[in-house]
Amino acid sequence: MDELDRTIHEPARLRILTVLSGVDEADFNFLLNTLGLTKGNLSSHIDRLEKAGFVNVVKSFNGRIPHTDFNITVEGLQALERYWEELDAIRAMKDMRDADA
Repeated sequence: MDELDRTIHEPARLRILTVLSGVDEADFNFLLNTLGLTKGNLSSHIDRLEKAGFVNVVKSFNGRIPHTDFNITVEGLQALERYWEELDAIRAMKDMRDADA
């Protein structure tokens, strides 16, 4: 069994990827309100996910107002799927140990 991906395993980043996996895209305010993170905290986690290749960040302007959209990449979806599979494997091992006890 592989070690859990530490980039994804951090709770806030796991929540971000989980939300993004269920939508085509989400803007900064949607994630901020949905996840209950601070602006700085959300920004730093998004930066880490973007550097890992798990999230695309698209910055634009609505008139003079900055607007940022995010979506999960194919790599991000694959990494998230592997993460859930690894957790399932851990749970299956625990269930087998419990059954043997």
